[in-house]
Amino acid sequence: MKRSLFHITLTFCSTFLLISCFNNKEKHYENSADIPVSREMVAELTSPPHVPTPVGRRQAKKLIVKMEILEKEGEMTDGVTYVYWTFGGTVPGSFIRTRVGDEVEFHLQNHPDNKLPHNIDLHAVTGPGGGAESSFVAPGHEKTFSFKTLNPGLYVYHCATAPVGMHIANGMYGLILVEPEGGLPIVDKEYYIMQGDFYTKGKNGERGLQPFDMQKAVDEKADYVVFNGSVGSLTGDNAITAKVGETVRLFVGNGGPGLVSSFHVIGEIFDKVHIEGGDKINENVQTTLIPAGGAAIVEFTVDVPGTFILVDHSIFRAFNKGALGMLKVEGEEDIKIYSGELRDDIYLPEGGGIQEMPTTDEIVEAEIPAKNLDEQMKFGKQIYMQTCFACHQAEGQGVPNAFPPLAKSDYLNADVNRAINAVVNGLTGEITVNGQKYNSVMTRQMLSSEEIANVLTYVYNSWDNNKTVVTKAMVDKVKNR
Repeated sequence: MKRSLFHITLTFCSTFLLISCFNNKEKHYENSADIPVSREMVAELTSPPHVPTPVGRRQAKKLIVKMEILEKEGEMTDGVTYVYWTFGGTVPGSFIRTRVGDEVEFHLQNHPDNKLPHNIDLHAVTGPGGGAESSFVAPGHEKTFSFKTLNPGLYVYHCATAPVGMHIANGMYGLILVEPEGGLPIVDKEYYIMQGDFYTKGKNGERGLQPFDMQKAVDEKADYVVFNGSVGSLTGDNAITAKVGETVRLFVGNGGPGLVSSFHVIGEIFDKVHIEGGDKINENVQTTLIPAGGAAIVEFTVDVPGTFILVDHSIFRAFNKGALGMLKVEGEEDIKIYSGELRDDIYLPEGGGIQEMPTTDEIVEAEIPAKNLDEQMKFGKQIYMQTCFACHQAEGQGVPNAFPPLAKSDYLNADVNRAINAVVNGLTGEITVNGQKYNSVMTRQMLSSEEIANVLTYVYNSWDNNKTVVTKAMVDKVKNR
């Protein structure tokens, strides 16, 4: 039987495709140094929390990386600024994505307006100083060096100019990913997160431009421990996002310079963790340890909607020093996985376990008062996120049957002095808020009168409350009753 022209054409095309795929398949090399490069390409660099396009199955290239060092003033938190030293203008620096066998031609440019020389040590580099010896560059100059990516993994890079700790503490760190041959498995969402500890002359929250404090750094007494360079960099409108059913991959680094990170996502379990950013994978991990100068890749599927909180589980760092972010997940509820609250029963244990309010007189007054409502709102939000967030939640919604809502709160709006007193002296016993009864304990808050005025002004001017402006004088009046 004669074959039709269609079948002949189909056979020819199939054979051609098979031959093409065979010819394009990359030869496996035992030694990564022997992998040849094919052509040249300019690296895509991204600012956190974004990452460049995955390498996929592309062949090894001569990869041109151009990175500019910038010394620039930025906001550490509301009302607090800091002069960051940066790779690419952000903390952490630009994300670099490569694959095994790439020949990286690295151009390090020190902006002419900078005051100091710098260099770069990439942990992915096999060579003296990880490139530091070849990249020491003065302001207004550019250094070029090259290296071969030999080992797959997620690696830290940082400045290694003396004093090394000071350069890192000012924000000079980032991540370089070396993907294996064939690339990493495809996921739905990828994000770039890096923890760092900062040391300022003023205490946490002390406003104005804060200089670096070398002694605090040597003593490892950090004023701020943050994700991506500042308090709130991954909260509110800056939160990372996903949809129910999607797989999320986080490239997580720790620039240090001093503190180890206990990285955790509240309400999620890591399906996979690439331990220290390498080949070995742990499964079903709750919290992963990331050393200073180290990294990890964590992956998980989001099964239910909600806001999932990213923290350093050395927990005071999260709620008091800034190491807190948010992953906002949209989609349909799945009551088979998470039902939400089903019942609220009375629990009466035997014995007299009465929780008492801790007391202390060590309250430091804010040195720089807010000048106007806008400043009160900024400073108040900062205090809220550090002090009130855990119980009353990001949008003041509270926790059902545990902590009352602050949003549209008839309890707050009815009596401002009562609200001030609750913050100053604490609150215990049953109260009714928006028709619901609550019987929990709010401990006395160790805040100055200025700070109390700011945080209450923020609450009253948010979430459909009555826009009361609370002043220091109003707080002092309640304190002196």
